[in-house]
Amino acid sequence: MPEAPKNTQKPSDYNLELKNKKTLQFIEDVTSNADEVQKKVLEEILSRNAHVEYLQRHGLNGHTDRETFKKIVPVITYEDIQPHINRIANGDTSPILCSKPISEFLTSSGTSGGERKLMPTIEEELGRRSLLYSLLMPVMGQFVPGLDKGKGMYFLFIKSEAKTPGGLVARPVLTSYYKSNYFKDRPYDPNTNYTSPNQTILCPDSYQSMYSQLLCGLCQHKEVLRVGAVFASGFIRAIRFLEKHWPLLCNDIRTGTIDAQITDQSVRDAVTKILKPDLKLADFIEAECSKDSWQGIITRLWPNTKYVDVIVTGTMSQYIPTLDYYSNGLPLVCTMYASSECYFGVNLKPLCKPSEVSYTLIPTMAYFEFLPVHRNNGITNSISVPKSLNEKEQQELVDLVDVKLGQEYELVVTTYAGLYRYRVGDVLRVAGFKNKAPQFNFICRKNVVLSIDSDKTDEVELQNAVKNAVNHLLPFDATLAEYTSYADTTTIPGHYVLYWELSLNGTTPIPPSIFEDCCLTIEGSLNSVYRQGRVCDRSIGPLEIKIVEPGTFDKLMDYAISLGASINQYKTPRCVKFAPIVELLNSRTVSSYFSPKCPKWLPGHKQWSNKN
Repeated sequence: MPEAPKNTQKPSDYNLELKNKKTLQFIEDVTSNADEVQKKVLEEILSRNAHVEYLQRHGLNGHTDRETFKKIVPVITYEDIQPHINRIANGDTSPILCSKPISEFLTSSGTSGGERKLMPTIEEELGRRSLLYSLLMPVMGQFVPGLDKGKGMYFLFIKSEAKTPGGLVARPVLTSYYKSNYFKDRPYDPNTNYTSPNQTILCPDSYQSMYSQLLCGLCQHKEVLRVGAVFASGFIRAIRFLEKHWPLLCNDIRTGTIDAQITDQSVRDAVTKILKPDLKLADFIEAECSKDSWQGIITRLWPNTKYVDVIVTGTMSQYIPTLDYYSNGLPLVCTMYASSECYFGVNLKPLCKPSEVSYTLIPTMAYFEFLPVHRNNGITNSISVPKSLNEKEQQELVDLVDVKLGQEYELVVTTYAGLYRYRVGDVLRVAGFKNKAPQFNFICRKNVVLSIDSDKTDEVELQNAVKNAVNHLLPFDATLAEYTSYADTTTIPGHYVLYWELSLNGTTPIPPSIFEDCCLTIEGSLNSVYRQGRVCDRSIGPLEIKIVEPGTFDKLMDYAISLGASINQYKTPRCVKFAPIVELLNSRTVSSYFSPKCPKWLPGHKQWSNKN
């Protein structure tokens, strides 16, 4: 993920070494005094928001101490504050959650009732996010020297936004950031020197944006020292785009003209400043891209690249083998941990293995609490956490400095923008400490079973989607005996696969079109983030249903029991990722069907008028 500068000096008196030294000292100071900083953060949040409706209703009465706060204010989920969110979205400007005006809503990739969650934010949060970005490169510079001597080739994109009935913009957090002056008008800083001009990043057409960013990256290929995107899936999508379109890009470089499909004039103007006729470069790119194997294509086209900067923790870990293939085993670096609700922390050992990535939470970002997670062993890739907590569970929450090494916790935040004891939904494990601040491995999103890109599908949502789809089988006297699912990332883009075992009582064969209808019904029943990935971003491929032989799920149970599962407690996993299980299911697949078209999707919530 890219970094934002805080520097305001002119290039002539810019001192990168001094700036980096001050940044590293800041990290040292806040982690050494983590509990004191956290106490001040909570006092500041509660004192400035003492008169907001939410805190008054809970009877906090202006108290700013931790003990009273924890005793009086409940631990909540999105559903608990959704009525307040809806009021703000519909135009109520009274201080409901926050004393400062809500500047916009950030749309979370977690969903509520099939729609994106709306996270309130205030103008000053942009500064807080910029602060976290500014920590990344000074940390990186300790391990990879000389990064200020070249550029970063990052594939960054904006997504569609909507307007609430009350007139507030609702958009993803990165779209908000890229459109802000913090990013667009950033002053000189070698740490934020990118191959992509702002106009290419801010282009709303995903094809034109990707094409122009790749073109600029190829033109400056010798200057590129680091490459990346936000998620691993997005970076791989860029490489696959290059596989498909390199002849056009080569032609542009050979002639010094931009392909006619790039119609955005601001993009054309920005690229023209970089693009010059270069026969030698065009021949070089053509020679490399024409080879049978694309192994190591990153280091072949961008020979000075030192690492790949992408998120490969959590569900993104499924892309690691593909990234290794394309990059010739370059270090895969996860620099920071953030969400729509709040930006959290940084990776202080960026060159560690992906499986060992841990994030140090920066105590100034928000007030953090941790709910202990007690997980049951199973073969699914989700952790189920109850939605509502009883009084004893509420008392189990611990502060940042009180977490225990090796224990897993669900993250709970109180933010400057009006979230109080809010359950983010991330499960973390304590991996160590930086001074007095804990470092966490990201384990997973609670209750999520399927994810390809920024989508998150939980078991209940999947069950309801399947239930809707099997209605198509009723006229054929067929029923669904059992099913499971798998996030297949061997295809680009990745796609959901559902394995179905059927009970066939009728004699009429089920035509392929019926199963295709089932695929489309499932997709239409999934949340708006999934459907946006299919329709607009094209970051998710068509859903696939694989019909397996009768008795397949008995074999699956036998296999699980052979690994030590209890026959009495065994239940079919609704999602699988263990390779031998996927192989077993694939070996017993008798037919396969794909969704014939994209499901319906529009930006914004269904009840809103949309802003294009």
